[in-house]
Amino acid sequence: MGYSKIAVGMVFAISLVPALPLNGAEHRDVGLTQSGVRIEAVVVGGASSSSPTVLLVGGLAGNDESARIVAQEVQKFETLRQDRRPFQLVAISLANPDKSRLQFPPTGVAYRENPESHALWRWIGIHAPDMVLIMAVEDFGLADALSQNAVAGVGRIPARRVDIKEGLLQSLPREISSSEAHRELDRRLRRPGRQLAAELTQVYGHDFNQLTYIPGLALIGQLRMGRIADVERLAAPYVDGRKSPLERPTSLTLAGHLVFAELAERTGNPRYTELVRKAADLGFTASGEMKESMPFHDEMSDSVFMAIPLLAKAGKLTGNPKYFDMAARHLAFMQKLDLRRDGLYRHSPLSEAAWGRGNAFPALGLMLTLSDLPVDNPQFGPVLRAFREHMSALGRFQDEDGLWREVIDHPGAYPEYTATAMIAASMLRGINNGWLDWDEFQPLVDKAWRAIQARTASDGRLSDVCESTNKQRSLNDYLHRAAILDRDPRGGAMALLFALEMAGM
Repeated sequence: MGYSKIAVGMVFAISLVPALPLNGAEHRDVGLTQSGVRIEAVVVGGASSSSPTVLLVGGLAGNDESARIVAQEVQKFETLRQDRRPFQLVAISLANPDKSRLQFPPTGVAYRENPESHALWRWIGIHAPDMVLIMAVEDFGLADALSQNAVAGVGRIPARRVDIKEGLLQSLPREISSSEAHRELDRRLRRPGRQLAAELTQVYGHDFNQLTYIPGLALIGQLRMGRIADVERLAAPYVDGRKSPLERPTSLTLAGHLVFAELAERTGNPRYTELVRKAADLGFTASGEMKESMPFHDEMSDSVFMAIPLLAKAGKLTGNPKYFDMAARHLAFMQKLDLRRDGLYRHSPLSEAAWGRGNAFPALGLMLTLSDLPVDNPQFGPVLRAFREHMSALGRFQDEDGLWREVIDHPGAYPEYTATAMIAASMLRGINNGWLDWDEFQPLVDKAWRAIQARTASDGRLSDVCESTNKQRSLNDYLHRAAILDRDPRGGAMALLFALEMAGM
């Protein structure tokens, strides 16, 4: 594909960073340093949404003269009338506050190792500027790395090191070529939900060797795409006795049984219903009385998803309301353990940290439960209230790019892919079913959809998926969980769920 030119007045490009009002600058979090200092960016809008984007970077060696001049260049650019700004300016004036050793492309586990390098690399890649100017004596290989590599899996970005002096922006050409990364980002953002779902199902939802929610949700996605026979073939060993679904049960196993519930609804086969019933009955004594809670919760907020939707499915499939009652009991039990006074969930009583997926699990669990609870059941009202309160609490913490973070309420924590997909999918179904207000929540869903589109490659590679996480002892432990930039079955399943909701499937 040849390079295209972007000039003021041309309308064809879709920018991830929207144009801003006259003289308006928007601040963004790029990431955290090893010591926890926030790296920040400033965005000043161009003449139109199709204006090219120039990224100006300073402070790679700490708070030096380059940091001062970059900040000064931003101030000068802001004074221009917006219709006379030839490009959109993004600036990171202090890119390396701790003066850490940088390396590009970065190595090590993001963002646990070389956090500054990883944060800069991934943030630049996903925002896909058309030109990067690095004001520094030593750029640590950043310019060459941006120019020669698909940055964060998106595409190459023309970049060069420039001298530390004033007046740089005035010397730039009026026409700037669209970068390879920008063109790839545009392509990703044009995909409707059905197309993204089709791409994801080429990669995810092709095995059920482990009866857990991770392959299970992808298989449910395949069912929603109409591939019932394929999923039945993969589920057959658990139905015909070759494998025992509850041989070594865990919370993940309980949620994996949602596949059987979906198959029961779509095929009417009572053998699937029986598998669901047996798993749900783990919440009852031998005499049929409800236990204090469902087993295997390990005090983690994940259990709102792992157990409650299964109980709701059991109630729907069997017609026995005791399962709805047990769903409400388990929700109340988990709320006493993990629901904070501000409406967010701590992951477990070990720490007050509001882990991203530790809040996305309750969001998704409550949404799925409401989808199967009869409206006239006495438990519907309390579950709906819990869902609405949680969605309202989460809505306050979506970041400027449409994502929820690895720790929901911690500025600078990395934006996390699965939490965003799960929360937004839950909000969307809530809107469509009349549980949530359209005016309040649809803008959040729209921003989240663009964020997931941008971070999902056609070959199934995803950006910033938090690794599998058991309960941790401190905020710092959650902040340093590995952020995967690759194919990931958990992330793929959650993105597929969101894409199907967007497609109305």
